[in-house]
Amino acid sequence: MNFIGQTLALDSSGMNSVMAALDVQPQNIWAVLQVETGQCGFLPDRRPTILFERHIFYRLTRGAFKSTHPNICNPIQGGYGAPGAYQYTRLNQAMALNPDAALQSTSWGIGQVMGQYFSLAGYSDVETLVAAMIESEGAQLDAFRAYLESTRLAAPLRSHDWASFARGYNGPDYAANHYDTQLSAAYQRFSSGPLPDLKIRAAQLYLTLRGFSPSGIDGMAGQHTLNAILNFQASVGLPQTGNLDDATMNALVPPPPAVTAN
Repeated sequence: MNFIGQTLALDSSGMNSVMAALDVQPQNIWAVLQVETGQCGFLPDRRPTILFERHIFYRLTRGAFKSTHPNICNPIQGGYGAPGAYQYTRLNQAMALNPDAALQSTSWGIGQVMGQYFSLAGYSDVETLVAAMIESEGAQLDAFRAYLESTRLAAPLRSHDWASFARGYNGPDYAANHYDTQLSAAYQRFSSGPLPDLKIRAAQLYLTLRGFSPSGIDGMAGQHTLNAILNFQASVGLPQTGNLDDATMNALVPPPPAVTAN
C-alpha cells in the first residue's frame, strides 16, 4: 500500500457536521486535534499522519515477533522514534509480518483514531477505515466523531471534563504525558483567540503538498502563507494577487493519485 489518496483538506461542511452531531463547540474539537496532530491529518508526502504502536502489535500478534522484531513488537509502550515518515517505515515492517494487525496497531489521521477501533469508528474492517483515512481530513474527523459517539466521550468533551476525556481517549496513563492539561491549555488558547480559518488552512495544506511552504498549517493568515500563495500563483501562470480566489483554490487542490496497472 502506498497510502496516498485524494488528500482533501477539512472544510466547513465536515467540521459543522461533526460539531452538530457531537453538540460541541469548535474550540473543543480543535483542542483535541491540536494535541493529537498539531491540527493536520496529512504529511507533506500526502500520506495520513500516523503513529505505530508496538505494544498493540504485540498484543494482537500474541508476541509472535518479539524476539526477531522487538522494535515493532514489544509489550512495553513507546519506542516510537521520529514522527512523520518514519512511522510508515515501522508500519511497513509490521505489515510484512501481519498486515491486518499492523494496520490495527496504527493511529490514523487528524484525530489519531486507532485502527483496532475500526468498528467503533463506523467501518466494517480496518482496511476500509484506512481507505477512508487516505482520502480526506473530513473522513478522518468523521471517524473521530463516530468513535466519540460509540464510546460516550462526547459528554466529557462537551463539558470540558478533560481528565475523563483524556482517560477514555488516551488511556489510563494519560497523566504521564499531561494529556489532560495539554487539552485544557489548547482549549483556552482557541477560546481566547481566533479559530483556524478553514479556507486558509486548506490552502496551507495544499501549498505544503505542492512544495510551497507556508511555514505551518494553522488556518492563520501571515506573511509566510502570503508568500507561498504568490509563489504558487506565479508557478501556474495565475495573477499574483495573494488572494485565495476560486481560480487559485481550484489550482491548489491536489490531483487524484495516479493509478498504476497491476
